[in-house]
Amino acid sequence: MTDHNASTSFDAIHAAAAADPEAFWAEAAKDVSWMTPPTRVLNHDNPPFTRWFEGGTINTAYNALDRHVAEGRGDQAALIYDSPVTNTKTSYTYSELTEKVAAFAGVLVANGVGYGDRVIIYMPMIPETVIAMLGCVRIGAVHSVVFGGFAANELAKRIDDCSPKMVISASCGIEPNRIVEYKPLLDEAIEISSHKPDHCIIFQREMATATMIEGRDLDWRDAHEGVAPADCVAVDSSDPCYILYTSGTTGVPKGVVRSTASHIVALKWSMKNIYDVDPGDVYWAASDVGWVVGHSYIVYAPLFHGCTTILYEGKPVGTPDAAAFWRVISEHKVKVMFTAPTAIRAIKREDPEGKLLEQFDMSHFKTQFVAGERCDPDTLKWIEDKLKVPVIDHWWQTETGWSIAATCLGIDKTPYRIGSPGRAVPSWNIQVLDTAGHPVPAGEIGSIVVKLPMPPGSLPTLWNNDDRFVDSYMAEFPGYYKTGDAGYLDEDGFVYVMARTDDIINVAGHRLSTGGMEEVLANHPDVAECAVVGAADQLKGQVPLGFLVLKNGVTRSGEDIVAEVVQMVRQEIGPVAAFKQAVIIQRLPKTRSGKILRGTMQKIADGVDYPMPATIDDPAILEEITIALAAIGYPKS
Repeated sequence: MTDHNASTSFDAIHAAAAADPEAFWAEAAKDVSWMTPPTRVLNHDNPPFTRWFEGGTINTAYNALDRHVAEGRGDQAALIYDSPVTNTKTSYTYSELTEKVAAFAGVLVANGVGYGDRVIIYMPMIPETVIAMLGCVRIGAVHSVVFGGFAANELAKRIDDCSPKMVISASCGIEPNRIVEYKPLLDEAIEISSHKPDHCIIFQREMATATMIEGRDLDWRDAHEGVAPADCVAVDSSDPCYILYTSGTTGVPKGVVRSTASHIVALKWSMKNIYDVDPGDVYWAASDVGWVVGHSYIVYAPLFHGCTTILYEGKPVGTPDAAAFWRVISEHKVKVMFTAPTAIRAIKREDPEGKLLEQFDMSHFKTQFVAGERCDPDTLKWIEDKLKVPVIDHWWQTETGWSIAATCLGIDKTPYRIGSPGRAVPSWNIQVLDTAGHPVPAGEIGSIVVKLPMPPGSLPTLWNNDDRFVDSYMAEFPGYYKTGDAGYLDEDGFVYVMARTDDIINVAGHRLSTGGMEEVLANHPDVAECAVVGAADQLKGQVPLGFLVLKNGVTRSGEDIVAEVVQMVRQEIGPVAAFKQAVIIQRLPKTRSGKILRGTMQKIADGVDYPMPATIDDPAILEEITIALAAIGYPKS
């Protein structure tokens, strides 16, 4: 039953934020610690460039750590490190973490890093990574975290783009079945990059010892000797806190900039209003610090809010089994968790009946959030049935830094709708436009955009590239930020994100969503995961082509399963979809953050050359897909 009072509260808050965003965010800004309060909340005089909280000075590390010590939370756990791959668990209180961050900030200062300097962090999921990030922002340096183990040429591109004074790394990362040595990759990246950092600080892990280059490389532990801790430095509101690179269509990564003050204010607001957690609660985002989720919801937002955050070095399955997530939630008394749907699907594939969950006390667990890719209804219903708690989909991007659409549990008690990540979060103005830039009716698919100005926390520009910022996000629909996602709004304002705009296929003149077809395929009882791409067709322009990964233990004929899913799409979407072929494969190719590489699969089906995706988790799967497609006649001559 709908709680009308709560609904009115959300509607009233949303309306107030839309009518007067300055007043809305001025009020939210009172919840963070300023060194100098801002003199102007919003400057949108030069669209599409927006500046928030002008005239203010602030420090990210102070808001994440020192303020909580000053307010009496020093003895509360700030960070719990749980690493099944090394069989290690460590907890740091707010006081302990503050001391370690101040000490490492002193190391940075002693080695010539200062206000505005860039530092690349190329590390695994260990506490020192969090300490390095917070140490940078403590002294006003700008960090750029690159996923540990990233290819050397991709790391080199990032070194050249942000010209770091220092690189911080570790000797290795640990995968379930192998050790990935980082130092040879780092050395190769520096060798091929034009820019050369002054120093590299290397944290030596016992599983592998990195070879050091004299004069350039410093040992993490040795570098601390005789160094005084560093205090928090006041930085201007609009100064960058960090740069996070996201892939670009040209092959040159885009450096998303995060402004310091708006980052703190927006993320602090989100913890209570979206996730409904309070200071002292244990919050877990099962992601990697190399991705935006790790920045926003492993490191920064939980600490801004005085929560206990979990740093997990492991996988959803295989470390040791599909109960890994439930063990962490039960053992550390997690209240709210956030992960990608692909992790849930991996667990479902290994333990389809959810039997492993039964051994754990989950009574303290209140909500499961998912994001990072579209969550198909079948997966959402499965995990909700097993966990017996609300499972909340929400939608955001590297560029936005936090949710565009969500069920805001702290203020919104209206029932969520399966298949939708919710309504626009207060201060976000979501619209759906056709190719000419005109609004489309409710229920009609188009390009999802955000009316400017964008709220705090979202990117103000790209690093040293205002022109590319405009071209990539603002030029196609003037006055709007182009999300690159396609979907629709229903009559009540719920958003349905169906696909990337590149994944809307044109079948004989009909614009069809691959996401809608995937939703049908996922409902088949034998299908664990699936993807649909548009393959080139001489007659129709494009036709949909399905990829199916079956659940463990399925022994039925693959031909029968393919015939059944073809019939299901015909019944659910209609003959207009022209869905006639699917192929069964062992795994879907994905990035390390769990996103399916549909574009690469489409290129294989079309016989088009493609670059090896820099973020692919297992390149061998592409050869398997090529062989499987050849067996059903792809690429077409």
